Amino acid sequence: MKEEQATIVVQVQPNASQSKVSRFEDGVLHLRIAAPPIKGKANRELIRFLSDILGVSKARLTIVRGKTSKRKVIAIEGLRQEEVMGRLEKH
Repeated sequence: MKEEQATIVVQVQPNASQSKVSRFEDGVLHLRIAAPPIKGKANRELIRFLSDILGVSKARLTIVRGKTSKRKVIAIEGLRQEEVMGRLEKH
């Protein structure tokens, strides 16, 4: 049986004072990330922050599109789309 996978679109603003969710609008999760966009630091902090919010291990999160862009598509293994949206709504 195939492992479940959900995807979310995130808009990242690096160099914030702290990592936090700023809003969820038009299907895009807007995040402020407390790391500079240098040598993958912001991407690593994004994965760490999302793993905390979603309650999944970092290994289950993958940036499938937009590694060098502010808008990224993240795949989450082991969760259905509805589960991901429910967990995000709590933040």
